Amino acid sequence: MQWLINHAQHDEDVSRLLEDMRETIFRYQMERRKQINDQGPPIDLDDAATIEKLCRAQEAEFRHAKRDRCLKGTRITVLDEIELWARDFSRPPVYWLNGLAGMGKSTIAQTIAERMFADGQLGASFFCSRDFEHRRNLRFIFPTIAAQLCQRYPKFRSILIPAVRSDTRIVNETLDGQMNKFLVQPLVKSDVSTVILIDALDECQDDEPTSAILSVLGPFMKQIPKVKFFVTSRPEPRIQNAFRLSPLTEARDIFFLHKVEPAQVNSDIQLFYKHKCSEIRSRRPGLDGWPTKEQLHLLTKRAAGLFIYAMATVRFIDHNIKNPRSQLDLLIQSQGSASEGRTKLRGDTTLDSLYMSIFHNAFGDNDTEDDTRVRSVLGAVFFATNPLSPATITILLGLDLGDVLHLLSLLHSLLIFSDDTDHPVRPIHKSFYDFIVDPIRCNNPRFCLSPPDQHAELVVKCLELMDQKLGQEQSAGGPAQMTLDYACDSWLKHLSNTTSTQKAKILPVLHLFLGGNYQFWLAGYFNRKVLGVPVAALAAINKWLGMPQTPHLSHFHGVLPLQHLQVASCSSSLTRTGTSGASYKSQSPPWPISSDKAEINHLDQVSS
Repeated sequence: MQWLINHAQHDEDVSRLLEDMRETIFRYQMERRKQINDQGPPIDLDDAATIEKLCRAQEAEFRHAKRDRCLKGTRITVLDEIELWARDFSRPPVYWLNGLAGMGKSTIAQTIAERMFADGQLGASFFCSRDFEHRRNLRFIFPTIAAQLCQRYPKFRSILIPAVRSDTRIVNETLDGQMNKFLVQPLVKSDVSTVILIDALDECQDDEPTSAILSVLGPFMKQIPKVKFFVTSRPEPRIQNAFRLSPLTEARDIFFLHKVEPAQVNSDIQLFYKHKCSEIRSRRPGLDGWPTKEQLHLLTKRAAGLFIYAMATVRFIDHNIKNPRSQLDLLIQSQGSASEGRTKLRGDTTLDSLYMSIFHNAFGDNDTEDDTRVRSVLGAVFFATNPLSPATITILLGLDLGDVLHLLSLLHSLLIFSDDTDHPVRPIHKSFYDFIVDPIRCNNPRFCLSPPDQHAELVVKCLELMDQKLGQEQSAGGPAQMTLDYACDSWLKHLSNTTSTQKAKILPVLHLFLGGNYQFWLAGYFNRKVLGVPVAALAAINKWLGMPQTPHLSHFHGVLPLQHLQVASCSSSLTRTGTSGASYKSQSPPWPISSDKAEINHLDQVSS
């Protein structure tokens, strides 16, 4: 018996040593690959300028954001399987990592991206995200990948750059045209062998019954046999439908994360808990013997295979001013009550129980005067067109910064933010959004958010801010300027996401804006000769005003384009006297003008 114990311990020690060696080699390879890329032949300035003109999302690459990677010693089976697929060109060219929310798909994708980059296999990566406008827009995927391939492979660059220069309309191509001209033709001619990674494809805006990206990808795969695509997503119907299409049926491997043996997943989750609790003990005194084996077992069982559950519980426990021991006891007790009568927690139910427990621990069981403020702040976090900082949220909503920071701190386990109030706030995971907008899952109306209502509040706040501030001097680059920039850039997008139910709330504020500082907003585009956005915007407003016709605003309907195009084009300096008697002047409003084709397309869709 002792021999067996010693032998098992020896195997564990050897396994740990091998993993440490692998990690050391991996880090060396990562650094070496980075040096090779940095020391490669410099990109011609004209070529670099051409690449910059592509509609791309720079932050979508795996190196452009801090993302979690798999803890050493976890997810070994799936990581090894993906690496084997990438090296074996007899295997199908497309690999789909399929898993439910919270199972760690993006963490695996980040780890795979780092490993393949270190090995020299990775050509490009695109991490989709519903939180960021360009990273949820399908039209940015292929140009972004092409830009990365240009930087990675000189031969690819030498083929694509002339094509882009000779065809100025290439950025306006359909997805099919983008795939062909940005990727397929240069890849065929350059004979590049590479792996392209697309993470969280389900987070992109896609109204097609079959995934638009995958529908385009399938027919081209035979033309680029040396290129492999690694794709992760939830098993959403439109993505499942695409993988059933004949071009992809024979051209893909699938790994179902939710079909991995529970014992293996639980072992990884328990290892994660042990590692994180060890880190907490090293930073916080008085935690000897914590947590107990029973507590670790209970946490692992309640996670039900969801790594996001484990991550959220660790963040809840590791509150910077509270005792981790007490936090863990509180969580176990409150979740025990929330799940009373359930013999087994799985899937959404597991996360719902955790999220609701955290809300009740933060705000109590009774309605408070803070509830409206909580919904407003969370609405700004979830429904902003791009992530907002605490400072920007404060100015936009007209709240006190201390109150906003206090509310965010109460939900620190579910939100990602830093001590710097100018850094953006983001949800810890997309499953939190799914929970909070679903009245069945989030069955307490104190916390459930209605997307149209939240967009209505945001468009009102944007309009009010523009009506107050456009034409006034703002501190360049400060929070006030950034908030005004956001309002100018996003109010129409929020408006397009409202329904007739919210019209009564929006119309009075829109009326004031259209009769006043709207001209400052419009003039900015004309002074910079960016005409597509305001023309599409005016059409979008007319459409919104026309459902149904509104008597007290009917004098704007139908004449807005002509009236304001004339005003903006003949006025280089506009004045307005407000109700306070202040006079504002502006050669051009101090906010950035977007000429993105994707934004113009978005507004065109709203107006059509």
